[in-house]
Amino acid sequence: MSAFGALSLVPPLLAIVLAIASRRPVPALFVGVWSGGLIYTFGDSVGYASSLTGGMPVLDEGLAVLVAVFLGFAQAVQWIVESIGDDTFHAQILLFTILLGSGVALIWQLGGSLAVRRAVADRLDTRRKVGITAWALGLLMFFDDYANTAIVGSVMKDLSDQLRVSREKLSYIVDSTAAPVATLGLSNWVAFQIGMVQEGYEIAGIAADAPSAFATYVGSIPYNVYSIFAILMVALIVLSGRDFGEMLAAEHRSVRTGRLTREGATPMQAIESELGEPSTDEPMLRSFAIPVVALVVTAIAGALLSGYAPGASALDVLDGADWGAALLWGAFAMVFAALAVGFYYRIFSLETGIEGVIDGFSIMLTAVTILVLAWAISTVAEVLETGVYVAGIAEGVVSPALLPVVVLFTAAFISFSMGSSWATMGVLTPIAISVAWELTGSYELMPVIVGAVFSGAIFGDHTSPISDTTVLSATFTGADLIDHVRTQIYYAGTVVVVTTVCYLLYGYLGLPPLFYLPIGLLLLVALVYGLSELDGRRQGLSPTVSSSSGGGDDPPTGD
Repeated sequence: MSAFGALSLVPPLLAIVLAIASRRPVPALFVGVWSGGLIYTFGDSVGYASSLTGGMPVLDEGLAVLVAVFLGFAQAVQWIVESIGDDTFHAQILLFTILLGSGVALIWQLGGSLAVRRAVADRLDTRRKVGITAWALGLLMFFDDYANTAIVGSVMKDLSDQLRVSREKLSYIVDSTAAPVATLGLSNWVAFQIGMVQEGYEIAGIAADAPSAFATYVGSIPYNVYSIFAILMVALIVLSGRDFGEMLAAEHRSVRTGRLTREGATPMQAIESELGEPSTDEPMLRSFAIPVVALVVTAIAGALLSGYAPGASALDVLDGADWGAALLWGAFAMVFAALAVGFYYRIFSLETGIEGVIDGFSIMLTAVTILVLAWAISTVAEVLETGVYVAGIAEGVVSPALLPVVVLFTAAFISFSMGSSWATMGVLTPIAISVAWELTGSYELMPVIVGAVFSGAIFGDHTSPISDTTVLSATFTGADLIDHVRTQIYYAGTVVVVTTVCYLLYGYLGLPPLFYLPIGLLLLVALVYGLSELDGRRQGLSPTVSSSSGGGDDPPTGD
C-alpha cells in the first residue's frame, strides 16, 4: 500500500476537478502539483519547524504550515522541471509538438490548407463524409497515437471547419481513434504491453509454465472491449449523425451560428487569428501534401531504422524503435519541406519563412505548458504511489466472475488520476495477473484480465484532462481542452457501460467474445439512438444535425 494512503488521491483529483469546474487547466494543474508537494514535504516541514522553535507546539504548527508551503512549492517546481529534463522522451514530444506548430503555420502561410479545402470541396461535401474520412485516417495511422493525433487533426481541421463540424466533435473523433487503434494494431504500444504481461508472469512466479506473453497479448485483443467499441462508437456517431450530451449542443451551435468553438472558449491553437491570411492568392495542393508526406515518411522510416537489427522480427523492430526521436525527425522534415516549397515557388522570403517558424512556436505554447504540468501531475501520482493505493484497495474486493469488471474500473480510476494509460498498464498489469492466478490457479483468465487492464486504462485516459493524448487531440484540432473532455465523457461513458455488460456476460454466463461482442454492438446502437432522442427532447434540439454545412450565411470561426 502507498505510504501516503488516501492523501495520494488528492493532487490528481484536485487538479481534475478544478480544471473542469474553472475551465482553466493551467492554474488547476499547477495547484494539483503544488498540493502534491505539500503532502510529500509536510513531515519534513514539521521536523524543520520544531528544530527552529525548540519544540514550542503553538509556534511549531504555524511555522510548519509556512515551511510546508515553501517546501511544497519548491518540490512542485522540481517535479515540473524533472518532467522535462529527466525524461528524454518528454523532451522529444515537446519539441515535436512545437515543430508541428511551425509546420502547420508554414502550411497555412503557403496556402496549403486553403488548397485542400478547394480540392476536396466537391468530394467531401457533407459532414458525414468528413467524419468518416477522419475516422478512416485514424485507423490508417495505427503506428503511434501521438503521430495519429498530430496528422489526423492537422489534416482534417480545415476540412471539418468548412462544413461546420464543431471542434469538439473533431477532437472526439481524433482522440477515440488514437490510443484505441494503437493498442489493437501493430504499433509501438504492442511491445510495451507484451513486456507488462511478461513482468506480471514473473512477479506471480509462473513465467516458466505460462503461455508466451505474446500469445497472451494476442488472446487479450477480443477482451479489450472498450477499445473495440470506442472505435465502433465513432463510426456509429458519424454515420447516424446523432449526438447527445454537451456534444449535441456543440454541434447545433456550430451548424447554426458558424462558431466552431464555444463563445469564451480557449482553443489550444487558433491559427486564423494569430497568423492572418495566407501569403498567396493561388494556393497549390502540393504546399500541403509535400510537408505532410515528409512528416509521415520520415517518422515511419526513422522508427523502423532505429529499431532495426539483423535478423530482428517485426515485433523486435517495434520494441527497439525510438519513436520519440522518429517523430522529432518527422517534425523537422515537415518544417524543412514547407520552407523548401515556400522558397522554391517564391511564396515567401527567408525572413518571412523564419518568422513563420517562430509564429508556429507561439501557437503551441498553451499546449506544451499543459503537457508539462500534466506530466508533473503524473510524477506526483507515481511518487505518492496513487496507483498502488487504488490497486491495493481493489485486490480485496474480487471474485473470479467479477474480476474483469473490478480490473476495468480500477484501471480507469488510476488512468483518470494519473493521466497516463501507459503508467496505468505498468502499475496494474502485474498486480492483476498475480490476483487472477491466486483466485483461479489457471491461465484461462489471463487474456481477459489483460484486456480489462488495457480497456480501463484507455477509458480513464479519454476522460482525464491531464492525459497527454487528450491534450494533443485538443491541440491539433484547435479545440478547447476542457470542452473536449466535457463533450467526450458522455460517449466514453456510454462505451464503458457496454464494456461492463460484456464482461458480466462473460463472467456470469460464460459467453465468449463471439457472442458478447455482437450483443454489445446491438446495445451500443440502442443506447446511441435512445440517449440521443431523450437528450434531444431535454434540450429542445433535434438529435441530428444537417449532413451539409447547415443554416446561416456567416462563415465558420474557431475563435
